[in-house]
Amino acid sequence: MGTSSTLAVEPGDIAEVRRFNRFHTRLVGALNEHLLASSYSLPQMRVLYEIATAAPDAAPSARELGDVLRVDTGYLSRIIAGLESEGLLERRSSPTNAKRLELRLTDHGMAEFAKLNAASAEEVRTLLEPLSATGRRQLVGAMARIRRLLGDGPQNRTFILRDPEPGDLGWITHMNGRIYAEEYGWDWTFEALVAEIVGRFAKEFDPQGEKCWVAELEGQVVGSVMVVREDEETAKLRLLWVDEAARGLGLGRRLVEECLRFARARGYRRMILWTNDVLVSARRIYQAAGFELIEEERHRSFGKDLVGQVWARVL
Repeated sequence: MGTSSTLAVEPGDIAEVRRFNRFHTRLVGALNEHLLASSYSLPQMRVLYEIATAAPDAAPSARELGDVLRVDTGYLSRIIAGLESEGLLERRSSPTNAKRLELRLTDHGMAEFAKLNAASAEEVRTLLEPLSATGRRQLVGAMARIRRLLGDGPQNRTFILRDPEPGDLGWITHMNGRIYAEEYGWDWTFEALVAEIVGRFAKEFDPQGEKCWVAELEGQVVGSVMVVREDEETAKLRLLWVDEAARGLGLGRRLVEECLRFARARGYRRMILWTNDVLVSARRIYQAAGFELIEEERHRSFGKDLVGQVWARVL
């Protein structure tokens, strides 16, 4: 008899999700009979929102609205009837199917929705206002991750590239050490090397010829890379890494492209990098970007027998 690979859900995890749900319902006032100092309940406002934001040529029917909201048909019917009696929405026959009744807001309904929508936006603005820019990014990113993990995430996940902020260099060191330990079995001496490189970058940073890019996805740092000065004509690419959560999005390629673009703009004529042959994915990115292998040497480092490689390309 086969065994299921599904992991048992821990009671503590269940309790934590329920705790978050209770916090969220308090936060948005979902337990109140009415929302946003209006006479409307949360279900009524969701119905108004879905109808108001539907494409002009895609007005929903009651059944379609029920599928989107996952609401009991009888309950939804009563909500629609109530909003209809208040003159907020109406049912019209579809231009392409007379038997299909579309739900549309009346002029009065659109005016009421505009007020409610503005009040909701102001409520969220007030919630976010005390947070720093970093805190807002983290909050919005965490919300996107929750949606994605539960099957309702954005289809197109996009990352941003930015300059380092306080704490990022320590995080870069931590992530390099952790990723290479988990994926390649390298020991703590690699993290020591990364710390040395990062420390030198911070201490001797030359903004005219050096730069670090930090990649952020859903409020989390998921990758980075550095360009440092090797000599007056040569730039060196250092510490490229991409978190597993961001792989497949073209982030590694984009980081390397940024390095090359920066080096050209700063007048470098050549770029080099050092890597190891076991880093297959990284080497593919370098090859695709026009780098060529110019040197190899066996060495014992980070608790492993490795083949170090120097790659270079003309800019």
